[in-house]
Amino acid sequence: MDREIQKAAAKLAAVKRGESWPLNGAERRAMARAIAGGSYQIVRGRSAGRAEQQIDTTTSNAEMRLTAELAALHGEKQRLITEAAREKAAKKASGWW
Repeated sequence: MDREIQKAAAKLAAVKRGESWPLNGAERRAMARAIAGGSYQIVRGRSAGRAEQQIDTTTSNAEMRLTAELAALHGEKQRLITEAAREKAAKKASGWW
């Protein structure tokens, strides 16, 4: 469980640094479309503002997805710890009598 949490945290940090390896397929395609569209607009002598906004939106969505994944992993870890503590307490309590 800790390893999965570390991997999710590393992915989140990588997305915040602007790296693309942690992105899923849909996010990668959205980034590629935005980059291609922005490049085309620049070549045509126009502003790439919409493409930049799409890149920012995609990055933001990836950060939210990874943050939610990290929170879910932390919640699951806490649930497992609580469950183990309950079992241990029940076992200990039943052993005295």
